Amino acid sequence: MKEQQPPTTLEEVSPAVLEPPAKVGGDPHRDDEPRRGGKGWVWLLLLALAAGGGYYYWSHSAPPAAPAGQEAAGAGRRGRGPAITPVVAAKARRGDIGVFLNGLGAVTPIYTVTIKSRVDGQLMKVLYKEGDLVHEGDLLLEIDPRPYQVQLEQAEGQLIRDQALLDNARIDLARYETLLKQEAVPEQQLATQKATVIQDEGIVKTDQGQIDNAKLNLVYCHITAPITGRIGLRLVDPGNIVHAADTNGLLVITQIQPISVIFTLAEDQLPDMLKKWRAGEKLRVDAYDRANNKRIAQGTLATIDNQIDQTTGTLRLRANFENADNALFPNQFVNARLLVEQKHGVTLAPTATIQRNSQMTYVWMVKPDGAVTVRQVTVGTVEGEDAEITSGLKTGDVIVMTGVDKLQEGSKVNAQMAGETAPRKGK
Repeated sequence: MKEQQPPTTLEEVSPAVLEPPAKVGGDPHRDDEPRRGGKGWVWLLLLALAAGGGYYYWSHSAPPAAPAGQEAAGAGRRGRGPAITPVVAAKARRGDIGVFLNGLGAVTPIYTVTIKSRVDGQLMKVLYKEGDLVHEGDLLLEIDPRPYQVQLEQAEGQLIRDQALLDNARIDLARYETLLKQEAVPEQQLATQKATVIQDEGIVKTDQGQIDNAKLNLVYCHITAPITGRIGLRLVDPGNIVHAADTNGLLVITQIQPISVIFTLAEDQLPDMLKKWRAGEKLRVDAYDRANNKRIAQGTLATIDNQIDQTTGTLRLRANFENADNALFPNQFVNARLLVEQKHGVTLAPTATIQRNSQMTYVWMVKPDGAVTVRQVTVGTVEGEDAEITSGLKTGDVIVMTGVDKLQEGSKVNAQMAGETAPRKGK
């Protein structure tokens, strides 16, 4: 007899084994009770499907095991602690800083002269080049002098004739005075002769005036520079007839050295400035370019206007500049900066280190161990790249300039000082 082996699959199980036994005392051929073998198959199938689905989910969702080398490297990083952040830092230092008042201005010549003809005539010569720097008294233009030379000669001839008449009248007057003493002529004739002498003297003086006028016109025919300055573009070409009544001029001369800047300040800024101005202090004014980045020239405050413009609430001021290098050009737009106070020996920090939020103004300070901490500060005067720190820092404190967006309280940093090559490493 063969030994019976246990079934290995559900298909090998005999239906007789799965079928429940018949009830005791019942009829084996009765089929009125429902068979429960079908429900067993269903449950077994559901269990098998659930087991297979669970194994599939576990095998595809579990993370792959890291290689042994990577696990060791990760463990090493965890052992070294938090990462060190590279930053650029600077030291708070002691120095000087100025308090400036800023205003908008324009370069304005102290003197600008439009040259016009004072006589009528033809423009004969132009003795300058456009853009030349001329000096006071230099000959610039010549107008035809011949008509005025003729007038001078005529006036001189008339003077000679009238002078002779005057001399004769004076001789007659002396003769009448002698005859009157002898009672040879009536007194009225003497009085008439006196009037004639006076009349001839007036005529002679008029003739002399005509001579002087002709000579003056001859001078006006030679136009010279009334001031030292730079000539602009020529307005009239040689050969044209010019008149003293012409509206337009012949040329324009603008003084370049020295030159001034007229700028405005808000009336709220005036008290400190006026206090020093009235005390006789010499206030420095710097002229910067349109972008307010480069200083063009340095001068001094010359004068202030006598009233505030009500429409803008500003006061006009004039500053004079030597302009030896011709850096300032007439009508050029500039930013004027008036120095009203110079602070000495204050704590300074780069403006790039100053951070602000809604609660306070602060800096990131690097401690000796290389960790950073937030330090609240009070900022005073700000000038260019420097800011005055009135409280919160002392000279020599190291503060972070760049890289603050990656910092947290207690972060370790490698601080490279601005202007240095070797980094300052945190411990």
